[in-house]
This record gives sequence, structure tokens and C-alpha cells, in this order.
Amino acid sequence: MTSPHDGASGRRPAATQDDGYADRVYRSPSGMAAGVLLLALGAWLGGDAIVRGDGRTPWLALAGLVGAVPLVVAFTLRPAVYAGADRLRVRNPFRTITLPWASVADLRAGYSSEVRAGGATYQLWAVPVSLRQRKRAARQQARAAAEDPYGRTPATVRAGRGENRRAVSDQTIDDLRELAERNAAREGAQGEPRVRWAYEVIGPAVAGLAALAALLATR
Repeated sequence: MTSPHDGASGRRPAATQDDGYADRVYRSPSGMAAGVLLLALGAWLGGDAIVRGDGRTPWLALAGLVGAVPLVVAFTLRPAVYAGADRLRVRNPFRTITLPWASVADLRAGYSSEVRAGGATYQLWAVPVSLRQRKRAARQQARAAAEDPYGRTPATVRAGRGENRRAVSDQTIDDLRELAERNAAREGAQGEPRVRWAYEVIGPAVAGLAALAALLATR
């Protein structure tokens, strides 16, 4: 498996107080970095408008920030996948899906990473698929096969050369699929999928956008 900051997603092996049961946490480092930059830019521009603006400009800036900040957080900092001994918890922008391992029917990474459970398909926002990275890994595998057509080089040596690497999203899905197969029979891994809407994100975003729309409409 990759290091926590390698490629499109990472893993933190230790459990955190927030997830409780989770021992592996997958996030998108690039998404989190983009979120921090967007929040910093918004704070700079919005703060300047609130402090120095005149007329209704400060109120427009404030309403815009209240509506935009939750959305930026939802799509960049919030997405995460928690893989524990009994269940998979998928935290997407507006929903948190808790999936006992026994309910997971399939995990796949095509143009996006997805898990199928309880007759529904859920996207893993925290595990983005990079087609460029997948093509690069395929080229490395083809190059390694051409240099060693009979497979005489030990796998450890090929790994040390950086050969036969897979895209990070594919490696992550393989890890999750292995956990699902290994833990599905556990007593604590039984049950049905549960979905909870993230009202703590939706509420402020709707309020801010509604206030902004009202201010613009009465201009």
C-alpha cells in the first residue's frame, strides 16, 4: 500500500478518536491541498471585502463566504474512507455511508472508485481515479515485461526499481476488497447499509446561498 501522501489517496494506519473503529483512513492529499488554498483565497478576498467594502458589499461578501466555505470543505476536506475491522465508512461531500463488510457486494475503480452494497452504488470521493497515473503504471509494467520477458528478476528487485507499480486508486480498491473478503464473516460485520445526510454542511451552505440570492434580488 502507498504512503499517506503518495499519489491521489493516502492511508493512515492508526485509529483516530473521530472514527472510533477505523484503523485505515484514505484521503486525497491533492484534494485537501486544493481545499486549503481555496479557503485561504476566500478568506483573503472575502475578509478584505468585509473590512474595506462599503454599502452592501460587506454583507454580500459575508453571505458568499457562508455559502461557499461549506461547499469547499465538503468537496475537498471532508471526503474520507474509513476501513475498520467490521465496516467501511464512506464520507462523501453530503452523505456518510456506513457499510458493514458483509453488505459489500463489490468494489471497483473504473473512471471513478465505487462500492456496491445493498443494491446501491456509492462513489468513493476520497479515492479519485487518475487515468494519467494508470497509463504511467501500465507503461512501467510493459517496460518491465520487455526487459525481463521470462520473469527471471525477483519481484522484490522489480519493486525496488519502481517497476510494475499500479495506480494508487487501483491499489486502494484492492486493499479494500481484501478487507471485505477477509472480514465479511465477522459477527460485527453483519447488517445493512446506513446513510446519513450531512446537514451540518448542507444547512450553512443553503442559508448562505439563500442570503446571497436575497441580497442580490433586492439590489
